[in-house]
Amino acid sequence: MQFVDYVKIYVKAGDGGRGCISFRREKYVPKGGPDGGDGGKGGDVIIQASGELHTLLDHKYKKTYKAQRGQHGKGSNMKGRDGEDLIIKVPVGTVVKDALTEQIIADLNEEGKYTVVAKGGKGGFGNAHFATPTNQAPRYAQLGEKGEERWIILELKLLADVGLIGLPNAGKSTLISVISSARPKIADYPFTTLAPVLGVVKYGDYQSFVVADIPGLIEGAHKGAGLGHQFLRHVERTSLLLHLVDVSDFLDSDPVQDFEKIQKELELYNTALTEKPFAVVGTKIDISYKKQRLNRLKEYCEKRGIDFFTISAVKKEGIDELLKYLSERLKK
Repeated sequence: MQFVDYVKIYVKAGDGGRGCISFRREKYVPKGGPDGGDGGKGGDVIIQASGELHTLLDHKYKKTYKAQRGQHGKGSNMKGRDGEDLIIKVPVGTVVKDALTEQIIADLNEEGKYTVVAKGGKGGFGNAHFATPTNQAPRYAQLGEKGEERWIILELKLLADVGLIGLPNAGKSTLISVISSARPKIADYPFTTLAPVLGVVKYGDYQSFVVADIPGLIEGAHKGAGLGHQFLRHVERTSLLLHLVDVSDFLDSDPVQDFEKIQKELELYNTALTEKPFAVVGTKIDISYKKQRLNRLKEYCEKRGIDFFTISAVKKEGIDELLKYLSERLKK
């Protein structure tokens, strides 16, 4: 299934029905007396969060949504039927914005939570509504009001407890495949993961939490370089961040600089991200023979009081210690 987390759609609420001009036929009543009914109200357009959906794919191809209009009033004081509301289902975690102003309309971060994005028009009054002692046979009625219409943006931000971030090929996909049942694509080239991957981690008999593998970030991600800008929004939802840094001997880069690059991108995208609880994980220790890069990163974290762990996802070294830390930290 294709992962889509950003779409722009047009919504149009139903128009209100027209009021009716009608006269009943009754002896000794001027022109039979007015009995035109009111028009029905147009249907609203509602966006509602559903736990059954995990992507905005359906809305990528269908861009226009229109609610039912209200029926027109009829004679014998019969009111027109109201138009049915149109409910658009979206994944939990979807942010609804006005496309023109980009103002947030609602944050649908709970199952069943909803918002009305376009209100249906009121139905028009029939001529029976305008009868008075001095005007006993009004020959006019109201038109129904137009329903609201607008362009809106649906932006999905994944709901996860732990977010895995780091440079491409830092080992995020391998880790999530080991600690959960998620099966992301794993290969030895950058940007293997093209969309966020969610995995449920079970720890102990009664504990579980959700981990998100965020596609690799690179320098300039906040400006749209690589895949970062497209998926940085998903980091905002997480409770805890794990910075994965490759400490193997097969890289020439400084591991501290690799870590600081990611920190800088988070800060430039949203300063609030740097205030989130986080820990640093040195990965691929099974091929860190000289330990120079590993020790460099370890000393850096110790001096700054940053929680630091080392793992080999392939050999499952350090995994239990890391999961224990995550479970206890999330409880707080």
